[in-house]
Amino acid sequence: MKNKFSPILDKGIEKFVLLLRENGIEKYESCQGGEGHAYSSPTICFYGDKSEGFRALAIALQNGLPIADLNRTWNIIDGEPNGPNWKITFFK
Repeated sequence: MKNKFSPILDKGIEKFVLLLRENGIEKYESCQGGEGHAYSSPTICFYGDKSEGFRALAIALQNGLPIADLNRTWNIIDGEPNGPNWKITFFK
């Protein structure tokens, strides 16, 4: 049985999210990207310490995912930086 998410995962990013989740990477946001979506490219955002992004990168590389970028980000909430968090972006 597939993992259940609310809201339901975009089909274009679902296999990437499930693969990372099976390996202990918990996303807080994902998008398949493209017109009408929040991101222009398939993107997964996740929490973690300074090593978590590299762990996600290794999992993605070992499984042949089409990685475009790995970034450490700080969101601005109520005028204050929040984070850092991780964001991995894929080629379509």
